[in-house]
Amino acid sequence: MAKHRVDAAAAAAVLVCLAAFGGTPSSAAGSPQAPSTGPGPSAAPRFVPGSCPKTPEPIEALSGARCGFLEVPENRSRPGGQKTIKLAVAVIPAVNPAKPAQDPVVFMAGGPGADTFDDIPFLIDSGLNKDRELIVMAQRGNLYDKPNLACPEVDRFNAQAVGLGYDAKQAQQLMLKAVKDCRARLTADGVDLSAYNTTENAADFADLRKALGIPRWNVYGYSYGSNLALTYLRLHPEGIRAVAIDSITPPQVVTLPWTWASTAEGIHNVFEACAAQPACKDRYPDLPRMLTEQVRKLEAHPLTLNVTPPSGGKPVRTVLDGGALLNLIVAFTPRPKDIPAALDELSRGNPERFAQARAAGSVQKVGEFAHGLTNSIACSEWAPGYSEADVLKAGRKAFPGWPDTVLAQVPQLPFQYPMCGIWNVPDRAKVQRVATVSSVPALVVSGTFDVKTGASWAKGVARNLSRSTAVQVPGIGHWVVPQSPCAQRVLASFLARPTAPDTACVDDLRPEPFTIVPK
Repeated sequence: MAKHRVDAAAAAAVLVCLAAFGGTPSSAAGSPQAPSTGPGPSAAPRFVPGSCPKTPEPIEALSGARCGFLEVPENRSRPGGQKTIKLAVAVIPAVNPAKPAQDPVVFMAGGPGADTFDDIPFLIDSGLNKDRELIVMAQRGNLYDKPNLACPEVDRFNAQAVGLGYDAKQAQQLMLKAVKDCRARLTADGVDLSAYNTTENAADFADLRKALGIPRWNVYGYSYGSNLALTYLRLHPEGIRAVAIDSITPPQVVTLPWTWASTAEGIHNVFEACAAQPACKDRYPDLPRMLTEQVRKLEAHPLTLNVTPPSGGKPVRTVLDGGALLNLIVAFTPRPKDIPAALDELSRGNPERFAQARAAGSVQKVGEFAHGLTNSIACSEWAPGYSEADVLKAGRKAFPGWPDTVLAQVPQLPFQYPMCGIWNVPDRAKVQRVATVSSVPALVVSGTFDVKTGASWAKGVARNLSRSTAVQVPGIGHWVVPQSPCAQRVLASFLARPTAPDTACVDDLRPEPFTIVPK
């Protein structure tokens, strides 16, 4: 998910987590070797103080932060392995330095692969460090880590892809070449791609707490970070005072096909909210039909346009087909309140909103996203046990009558199964797809407009957390807290009183009015 402004925080992290879509798996992904069920003995982790990362745009909070690297084994499952990696860490002081709480909050970002440090301004604006220290660590393989599993080859493809059909053969060929080149480069540098997984990620955070000498802390994670937080809670519960998870991706059900169920749920909720507002219902009376018509029309007859990206510059060739249209909606471009208006304009021959959003992809931050981490996790934890046929089956169930060419691709993760054939990491589904059962106080936050991790999936997670409080925020999409002042107050109350947070503000929330354009 591209990065971001506060009102677009939900679109920030490239699609993150996926969960199972019922039924029996039809096939399994290949497994080069059996994974370990947990880390084994290796070199002792340590925190090494150092300077804070030099971010592309200055982050004010880092000016007063204590930074450095956590040094940990790359692969704990190999006894005696001495190779270590370095993970960038920042400890940001509390706004109230006079009497800060003694239990800091540690943040687990989405992605996997997104720049964790880029999230800091949203965390600060959301009040995460108001009364306690905020600890941020780049998950292994991310920007500022050593090694960094960035794939500039993929970034350059993504910039080129806006001028190709979303699921075109040429797009697939170019994408797979980029992935192959990235893998070859990383492995030539000695990177053990099998070591970049959620089990190792969780162990990194357990080691960080010990290395910093923190007796107890609180955990806050969103999207993939909620998956990581739940895994961390299951494998390393010691020292955890409370856990808050936002935009939930339950580890026990995370697979590729489920994304279709989440996408359908979020879009349905957006359309239902429009129908509940008289002005929106009157102006856009049948949005499901309109969306289906436009997806079919564009997939059969794609638009090829020359469009100036929102950031400026020369116009770029931009192809808008059915797959691209759906994936722009999943990426929250345009924002949910503007989706009915954008679809209506598109149906009347004006594709400007969607075309500009598509053209924005021609400008990439090359080398900032750790696609290598994404692929190592997606291919070892989300893909195994299912196939491309299962993705198509899930898509057909979510959107009956849509073209198979659209439904055959995982939203925001096109060509993932062929990519996994290239990435070639061990199947870790058995050790990762495990429910977390805990009595540690928990806050479970979801947004009804989330088209990436459907809000309904939070219910099963909450049932397994015996002292949990679940809140569903109307009219908010992916990554709720930065977008909702009410959710920020609930989180602050939870951190102050984990077993009795004040959630009263949620009761009066309603989705904001949708954009109404003249007929």
